[in-house]
Amino acid sequence: MRYNVENMSGNNTKDQHYGNNDVKSDVKSNDKNDVQSDVKNDVQNSAYKNTNHPENTRTGSIGVARTQDGHTQNGDPTQELLRALGTTISPDLLVEALTHRSFSHEHPGTKNYERLEFLGDAVLELVSTETLFSAHPDMTEGQLAKLRAKAVSEWALSAVARDKLHVGPYILLGHGEMEHGGAQKDSILCDIVEALIGATFVEHGIDEARAVVHRLIDDTLAEVLTEGPALDWKTSLTVLAHEMGLDEPQYRMSVSGPDYAPVFHARAVLAHENGDELLGEAVGSSKRKAQLAAADKAWHVLDRRRKSSASEESGN
Repeated sequence: MRYNVENMSGNNTKDQHYGNNDVKSDVKSNDKNDVQSDVKNDVQNSAYKNTNHPENTRTGSIGVARTQDGHTQNGDPTQELLRALGTTISPDLLVEALTHRSFSHEHPGTKNYERLEFLGDAVLELVSTETLFSAHPDMTEGQLAKLRAKAVSEWALSAVARDKLHVGPYILLGHGEMEHGGAQKDSILCDIVEALIGATFVEHGIDEARAVVHRLIDDTLAEVLTEGPALDWKTSLTVLAHEMGLDEPQYRMSVSGPDYAPVFHARAVLAHENGDELLGEAVGSSKRKAQLAAADKAWHVLDRRRKSSASEESGN
Protein backbone atom coordinates (compact mmCIF):
# COMPACT_ATOMS: atom_id res chain seq x y z
CA MET A 1 0.00 0.00 0.00
CA ARG A 2 1.23 3.50 -0.78
CA TYR A 3 -0.59 6.30 1.05
CA ASN A 4 0.10 9.46 -0.92
CA VAL A 5 -0.04 12.88 0.71
CA GLU A 6 1.31 15.23 -1.91
CA ASN A 7 -0.59 18.31 -0.79
CA MET A 8 -1.10 18.82 2.94
CA SER A 9 -2.80 22.21 2.81
CA GLY A 10 -5.74 22.42 5.17
CA ASN A 11 -6.81 25.52 3.25
CA ASN A 12 -7.25 23.87 -0.14
CA THR A 13 -10.25 21.59 -0.13
CA LYS A 14 -9.94 20.86 -3.81
CA ASP A 15 -6.39 19.49 -3.71
CA GLN A 16 -6.24 17.84 -0.28
CA HIS A 17 -7.59 14.31 -0.48
CA TYR A 18 -5.06 12.37 1.60
CA GLY A 19 -5.43 9.31 -0.59
CA ASN A 20 -8.83 8.32 0.84
CA ASN A 21 -9.58 5.74 -1.85
CA ASP A 22 -6.35 3.89 -1.14
CA VAL A 23 -6.87 4.07 2.61
CA LYS A 24 -10.47 2.86 2.51
CA SER A 25 -9.45 -0.04 0.30
CA ASP A 26 -6.60 -1.05 2.54
CA VAL A 27 -8.61 -0.66 5.74
CA LYS A 28 -11.25 -2.94 4.31
CA SER A 29 -8.46 -5.42 3.72
CA ASN A 30 -7.59 -5.23 7.44
CA ASP A 31 -4.28 -3.53 6.64
CA LYS A 32 -4.86 -0.84 9.26
CA ASN A 33 -1.44 -1.05 10.87
CA ASP A 34 0.22 0.31 7.74
CA VAL A 35 -1.76 3.56 7.68
CA GLN A 36 0.22 5.46 10.30
CA SER A 37 3.53 4.27 8.84
CA ASP A 38 2.60 5.35 5.34
CA VAL A 39 1.29 8.74 6.47
CA LYS A 40 4.56 9.22 8.35
CA ASN A 41 6.64 8.43 5.28
CA ASP A 42 4.70 10.76 3.04
CA VAL A 43 4.69 13.63 5.51
CA GLN A 44 8.44 13.26 5.84
CA ASN A 45 9.11 12.82 2.13
CA SER A 46 6.49 15.03 0.46
CA ALA A 47 7.22 18.22 -1.44
CA TYR A 48 4.65 20.56 -2.89
CA LYS A 49 4.51 19.52 -6.54
CA ASN A 50 1.71 21.90 -7.52
CA THR A 51 3.48 25.12 -8.53
CA ASN A 52 0.22 27.04 -8.23
CA HIS A 53 -0.20 26.08 -4.58
CA PRO A 54 -0.24 29.25 -2.44
CA GLU A 55 2.23 27.77 0.04
CA ASN A 56 4.69 26.85 -2.72
CA THR A 57 6.30 30.27 -2.76
CA ARG A 58 7.17 29.84 0.91
CA THR A 59 8.45 26.27 0.88
CA GLY A 60 9.42 25.50 -2.67
CA SER A 61 13.14 26.13 -2.30
CA ILE A 62 13.65 25.36 1.37
CA GLY A 63 14.58 22.09 3.03
CA VAL A 64 15.18 18.61 1.65
CA ALA A 65 12.60 16.08 0.45
CA ARG A 66 13.50 12.41 0.20
CA THR A 67 11.91 10.56 -2.70
CA GLN A 68 11.05 6.88 -2.78
CA ASP A 69 14.32 6.02 -4.54
CA GLY A 70 16.34 7.75 -1.83
CA HIS A 71 17.27 10.86 -3.80
CA THR A 72 16.75 14.31 -2.37
CA GLN A 73 15.19 17.45 -3.73
CA ASN A 74 14.47 20.92 -2.44
CA GLY A 75 11.14 21.72 -0.86
CA ASP A 76 10.32 19.51 2.13
CA PRO A 77 7.80 21.69 3.99
CA THR A 78 8.19 19.80 7.27
CA GLN A 79 11.78 20.99 7.52
CA GLU A 80 10.63 24.59 7.45
CA LEU A 81 8.08 23.85 10.17
CA LEU A 82 10.75 22.28 12.38
CA ARG A 83 13.13 25.18 11.80
CA ALA A 84 10.41 27.58 12.88
CA LEU A 85 9.82 25.44 15.95
CA GLY A 86 13.55 25.39 16.67
CA THR A 87 13.96 21.66 17.25
CA THR A 88 13.73 18.24 15.62
CA ILE A 89 10.88 15.76 15.95
CA SER A 90 10.91 12.22 14.60
CA PRO A 91 8.44 11.48 11.77
CA ASP A 92 6.18 9.30 13.95
CA LEU A 93 5.75 12.00 16.58
CA LEU A 94 5.48 14.77 14.02
CA VAL A 95 2.61 13.05 12.24
CA GLU A 96 0.86 12.34 15.54
CA ALA A 97 1.24 15.98 16.61
CA LEU A 98 -0.30 17.18 13.33
CA THR A 99 -3.21 14.72 13.16
CA HIS A 100 -6.66 15.94 14.20
CA ARG A 101 -9.12 13.43 15.60
CA SER A 102 -11.35 13.89 12.55
CA PHE A 103 -8.59 12.40 10.39
CA SER A 104 -7.90 9.47 12.71
CA HIS A 105 -11.65 8.80 12.88
CA GLU A 106 -11.76 8.46 9.10
CA HIS A 107 -8.54 6.42 9.00
CA PRO A 108 -8.47 3.76 11.73
CA GLY A 109 -4.96 2.95 12.87
CA THR A 110 -3.69 6.54 12.98
CA LYS A 111 -2.99 8.37 16.22
CA ASN A 112 -4.22 11.91 16.81
CA TYR A 113 -2.60 14.75 18.72
CA GLU A 114 -4.80 14.75 21.83
CA ARG A 115 -2.38 12.94 24.17
CA LEU A 116 0.53 15.10 23.05
CA GLU A 117 -1.65 18.19 23.45
CA PHE A 118 -2.43 17.16 27.04
CA LEU A 119 1.27 16.82 27.78
CA GLY A 120 2.25 19.99 25.94
CA ASP A 121 -0.35 22.02 27.80
CA ALA A 122 1.24 21.02 31.12
CA VAL A 123 4.77 21.81 29.86
CA LEU A 124 3.63 25.17 28.52
CA GLU A 125 1.99 26.11 31.81
CA LEU A 126 5.07 25.07 33.79
CA VAL A 127 7.53 27.03 31.66
CA SER A 128 5.36 30.15 31.42
CA THR A 129 4.76 30.04 35.19
CA GLU A 130 8.42 29.72 36.12
CA THR A 131 9.31 32.48 33.67
CA LEU A 132 6.79 34.93 35.10
CA PHE A 133 7.58 33.94 38.69
CA SER A 134 11.31 34.64 38.21
CA ALA A 135 10.95 37.77 36.09
CA HIS A 136 8.34 39.56 38.24
CA PRO A 137 9.03 39.00 41.96
CA ASP A 138 6.84 41.98 42.87
CA MET A 139 3.65 40.63 41.30
CA THR A 140 0.89 38.93 43.26
CA GLU A 141 -0.44 35.47 42.49
CA GLY A 142 -3.51 36.99 40.87
CA GLN A 143 -1.47 39.24 38.60
CA LEU A 144 0.79 36.38 37.54
CA ALA A 145 -2.22 34.17 36.82
CA LYS A 146 -3.79 36.80 34.55
CA LEU A 147 -0.56 37.28 32.63
CA ARG A 148 -0.10 33.56 32.17
CA ALA A 149 -3.71 33.03 31.12
CA LYS A 150 -3.44 35.68 28.41
CA ALA A 151 -0.02 34.53 27.16
CA VAL A 152 -1.09 30.90 26.73
CA SER A 153 -4.69 31.58 25.70
CA GLU A 154 -6.28 30.16 22.58
CA TRP A 155 -6.01 33.60 21.00
CA ALA A 156 -2.28 33.87 21.71
CA LEU A 157 -1.33 30.33 20.72
CA SER A 158 -3.36 30.38 17.51
CA ALA A 159 -1.45 33.55 16.56
CA VAL A 160 1.80 31.70 17.21
CA ALA A 161 0.60 28.86 14.98
CA ARG A 162 -0.28 31.25 12.15
CA ASP A 163 2.47 33.85 12.34
CA LYS A 164 5.50 31.92 13.59
CA LEU A 165 4.95 28.29 12.63
CA HIS A 166 2.65 28.72 9.60
CA VAL A 167 1.33 25.31 10.60
CA GLY A 168 -2.05 25.36 8.85
CA PRO A 169 -0.94 23.62 5.63
CA TYR A 170 0.49 20.66 7.55
CA ILE A 171 -2.53 19.70 9.68
CA LEU A 172 -4.15 16.37 8.80
CA LEU A 173 -7.92 16.83 8.89
CA GLY A 174 -10.94 14.73 8.06
CA HIS A 175 -13.05 15.81 5.09
CA GLY A 176 -15.81 17.45 7.13
CA GLU A 177 -13.42 19.43 9.32
CA MET A 178 -11.37 20.42 6.31
CA GLU A 179 -14.41 21.69 4.41
CA HIS A 180 -15.36 23.87 7.38
CA GLY A 181 -11.95 25.55 7.54
CA GLY A 182 -10.48 23.50 10.36
CA ALA A 183 -6.92 24.47 9.48
CA GLN A 184 -7.75 28.08 10.36
CA LYS A 185 -9.77 27.47 13.53
CA ASP A 186 -8.20 29.03 16.60
CA SER A 187 -9.03 26.00 18.73
CA ILE A 188 -7.27 23.54 16.42
CA LEU A 189 -4.26 25.79 15.85
CA CYS A 190 -3.89 26.23 19.60
CA ASP A 191 -4.06 22.46 20.13
CA ILE A 192 -1.41 21.88 17.47
CA VAL A 193 1.05 24.23 19.18
CA GLU A 194 0.58 22.40 22.46
CA ALA A 195 0.93 19.03 20.72
CA LEU A 196 4.21 20.10 19.11
CA ILE A 197 5.50 21.19 22.52
CA GLY A 198 4.43 17.83 23.92
CA ALA A 199 6.18 16.01 21.10
CA THR A 200 9.35 17.99 21.79
CA PHE A 201 9.22 16.96 25.44
CA VAL A 202 8.78 13.30 24.52
CA GLU A 203 11.62 13.47 22.02
CA HIS A 204 14.15 15.58 23.93
CA GLY A 205 13.01 16.20 27.50
CA ILE A 206 12.21 19.30 29.51
CA ASP A 207 15.26 21.41 28.62
CA GLU A 208 14.60 21.33 24.88
CA ALA A 209 10.87 21.77 25.45
CA ARG A 210 11.61 24.77 27.65
CA ALA A 211 13.72 26.31 24.87
CA VAL A 212 10.90 25.80 22.35
CA VAL A 213 8.35 27.40 24.67
CA HIS A 214 10.60 30.43 25.17
CA ARG A 215 11.09 30.69 21.42
CA LEU A 216 7.33 30.67 20.85
CA ILE A 217 5.86 32.80 23.64
CA ASP A 218 8.49 35.04 25.25
CA ASP A 219 7.49 38.01 23.09
CA THR A 220 3.84 37.35 23.93
CA LEU A 221 4.67 37.39 27.65
CA ALA A 222 6.41 40.74 27.17
CA GLU A 223 3.49 42.10 25.17
CA VAL A 224 0.79 41.27 27.69
CA LEU A 225 2.68 43.21 30.36
CA THR A 226 1.82 46.40 28.45
CA GLU A 227 -1.87 45.70 27.95
CA GLY A 228 -3.33 47.12 31.16
CA PRO A 229 -7.13 46.68 31.13
CA ALA A 230 -6.89 44.58 27.97
CA LEU A 231 -5.29 41.82 29.97
CA ASP A 232 -8.74 40.86 31.22
CA TRP A 233 -11.54 43.05 29.87
CA LYS A 234 -14.28 41.42 31.97
CA THR A 235 -12.43 41.92 35.24
CA SER A 236 -11.37 45.43 34.23
CA LEU A 237 -14.96 46.34 33.39
CA THR A 238 -16.21 45.09 36.76
CA VAL A 239 -13.50 47.02 38.64
CA LEU A 240 -14.23 50.22 36.71
CA ALA A 241 -17.97 49.91 37.31
CA HIS A 242 -17.41 49.49 41.06
CA GLU A 243 -15.06 52.50 41.11
CA MET A 244 -17.84 54.55 39.52
CA GLY A 245 -20.40 53.36 42.09
CA LEU A 246 -22.26 51.18 39.58
CA ASP A 247 -23.54 47.65 39.87
CA GLU A 248 -21.57 44.84 38.31
CA PRO A 249 -22.24 44.59 34.54
CA GLN A 250 -24.15 41.58 33.30
CA TYR A 251 -24.04 39.71 30.00
CA ARG A 252 -27.07 38.81 27.88
CA MET A 253 -26.30 35.98 25.48
CA SER A 254 -27.84 34.58 22.30
CA VAL A 255 -26.60 32.06 19.73
CA SER A 256 -27.15 31.83 15.98
CA GLY A 257 -25.65 29.95 13.05
CA PRO A 258 -25.31 26.21 12.31
CA ASP A 259 -24.33 23.68 14.96
CA TYR A 260 -20.85 23.20 13.50
CA ALA A 261 -20.13 26.95 13.47
CA PRO A 262 -22.21 28.72 16.13
CA VAL A 263 -22.03 32.50 16.51
CA PHE A 264 -22.35 33.85 20.05
CA HIS A 265 -23.81 37.32 20.55
CA ALA A 266 -23.02 39.03 23.86
CA ARG A 267 -24.48 42.26 25.25
CA ALA A 268 -22.74 43.84 28.26
CA VAL A 269 -25.37 45.76 30.21
CA LEU A 270 -26.10 47.56 33.45
CA ALA A 271 -29.36 46.21 34.80
CA HIS A 272 -31.80 48.87 36.01
CA GLU A 273 -35.36 48.63 37.29
CA ASN A 274 -36.69 50.09 34.06
CA GLY A 275 -34.58 47.84 31.81
CA ASP A 276 -31.04 47.15 30.67
CA GLU A 277 -28.60 49.90 29.76
CA LEU A 278 -26.50 48.61 26.87
CA LEU A 279 -22.79 49.36 27.24
CA GLY A 280 -21.31 47.16 24.52
CA GLU A 281 -22.15 44.24 22.28
CA ALA A 282 -20.09 41.87 20.14
CA VAL A 283 -20.07 38.47 18.51
CA GLY A 284 -17.55 35.63 18.78
CA SER A 285 -16.97 31.97 18.03
CA SER A 286 -17.40 31.12 21.73
CA LYS A 287 -19.31 32.53 24.66
CA ARG A 288 -16.12 33.71 26.33
CA LYS A 289 -14.78 35.44 23.23
CA ALA A 290 -18.04 37.26 22.67
CA GLN A 291 -18.21 38.40 26.29
CA LEU A 292 -14.61 39.60 26.27
CA ALA A 293 -15.20 41.61 23.09
CA ALA A 294 -18.39 43.11 24.54
CA ALA A 295 -16.58 43.93 27.78
CA ASP A 296 -13.84 45.66 25.77
CA LYS A 297 -16.40 47.99 24.19
CA ALA A 298 -18.26 48.49 27.46
CA TRP A 299 -15.07 49.40 29.34
CA HIS A 300 -14.30 52.17 26.86
CA VAL A 301 -17.86 53.49 27.15
CA LEU A 302 -17.61 53.71 30.95
CA ASP A 303 -14.07 55.10 30.78
CA ARG A 304 -15.24 57.95 28.54
CA ARG A 305 -18.15 58.55 30.90
CA ARG A 306 -15.79 58.67 33.88
CA LYS A 307 -13.42 61.11 32.16
CA SER A 308 -16.31 63.30 31.12
CA SER A 309 -17.65 63.42 34.66
CA ALA A 310 -14.20 64.23 36.04
CA SER A 311 -13.80 67.03 33.51
CA GLU A 312 -17.15 68.55 34.42
CA GLU A 313 -16.36 68.38 38.13
CA SER A 314 -12.97 70.05 37.64
CA GLY A 315 -14.65 72.78 35.58
CA ASN A 316 -17.04 73.56 38.38
